[in-house]
Amino acid sequence: MTTTTLFDLQGKTALLTGASKGMGKAMAQALAEQGAKVMISSRKLDQCEAVAAEINERCGAERAYSFACNAGYKEQLQALVDATHEHIGSIDILVANAGVNPFQGPMKAISDDAYDKIMSTNVKANHWLAQMVAPDMIAKGTGSMMFTSSVGAFTPSLALGTYNISKLALIALVRNLAAEFGPQGLRANAICPALIRTDFAQALWDNPEAEQRAKEQIPLRRLGEADDLKGIAVFLASDASAYITGQALTVCGGAHMWR
Repeated sequence: MTTTTLFDLQGKTALLTGASKGMGKAMAQALAEQGAKVMISSRKLDQCEAVAAEINERCGAERAYSFACNAGYKEQLQALVDATHEHIGSIDILVANAGVNPFQGPMKAISDDAYDKIMSTNVKANHWLAQMVAPDMIAKGTGSMMFTSSVGAFTPSLALGTYNISKLALIALVRNLAAEFGPQGLRANAICPALIRTDFAQALWDNPEAEQRAKEQIPLRRLGEADDLKGIAVFLASDASAYITGQALTVCGGAHMWR
């Protein structure tokens, strides 16, 4: 029987934001199942604790830890990084999944506060987080950062314009991180999901029109599920993607294959 260590994450430490449910939870589960120790974070501590307990039970070992953090605040992100150092160790893998979208509608109607919140949480906070974890990775000469963008980054939208702008800016951030930290052995990539059945996107998928579009327009003829993010998280975290950086990888059932 052939064996491989390409996807082995034993001895690795992963920090995840937005990981108490949906795609973040699925990615945390996948990393832990491959041997990584994971720090689960989101705004609500009880939800983080529940996910950590579920992962530990599934893996039969203490693989998951929890910490409450609102990713939009720099001091809370630093506290999260410090807690990861204290409870697990230096950080090898970053999964920056937290994001916000407090407004739907035309850009002409968005308030300054909503615009600033979207851009700050979805772009600037990820820049802060990269700055905070990079020293750990530089010291080891290796590390993987992944950031959840969106296929919305590739298209205009009459309802999600500012959100899409923030996700395209996030891809630009990823490319710059890849260029800046590549010589030190660090990798940075963006994960761009299409419409995934999560609480965050429920208003977009929980209707007959979305189901019909999926059946007619998506080559795989279904909407995405949170578990569809598991494989790409493990791939980007592991040596299997050792020569991949600065990329925007779509998880879309083929709907955006031409992007």
